[in-house]
Amino acid sequence: MTLGLINANPIVREKKERITRTDAHLHCDDHEAVDPLDIYDILSIFQFLVRSTNFVRDIRDPEHPYSLEQLSVLSEESITVDEKLGRILISFTPTIQHCSMATVIGLCLRVKLKDCFPPHFKVDIKVAPGSHADEAAVNKQLNDKERIVAAMENPNLRHLVDECLHSSEL
Repeated sequence: MTLGLINANPIVREKKERITRTDAHLHCDDHEAVDPLDIYDILSIFQFLVRSTNFVRDIRDPEHPYSLEQLSVLSEESITVDEKLGRILISFTPTIQHCSMATVIGLCLRVKLKDCFPPHFKVDIKVAPGSHADEAAVNKQLNDKERIVAAMENPNLRHLVDECLHSSEL
C-alpha cells in the first residue's frame, strides 16, 4: 500500500454473491458467447488458456485492502462486450475525482484480461465519464500500448500490479 492515502475514508460495500456456474458453462467452444459476467468473474471461460479461478472483481485496490468491487470502482454494468467485433470495454469509476491510482487500476485490469483472454479481443479500458479530473489523459495512457509496455518494465510498478492481482488479504 502507498503512504499518505489519497482517499483516507473510502466507502466500502459488501461483496456480491457469486453466481454458481455449471460445468457445462465452463467448457469453452468456438461458438460460446462472452458476456460481461464472464469478464467480471473471469471464471475459466477460456479453460484451455487459464486453469485458475481468478476474478477481475477481486483485484485489490492499490491504496486500500479492499477489492475494486467493494469500493464500487468496478461492476458488472461497467463491462460491455461486442462478440462480433471481438471488443471488450471496461469503464471503471475511481473513488475520488483526483485519484492518482486510476492508471494503476487500469493497468491491473489490462494485465488480468491479457492473461485470461486470447489476443484477438481488443480491450479498451477507460475511467467512467466525469469520474476523474484528468479523464482524457488517463484514458489516453490506459490505451497506449507503448506506455503500457513501459509501465510494466518498471519493477516498482510491476510489483504493485502483481500485489493487486495476487493479494490474499481480501
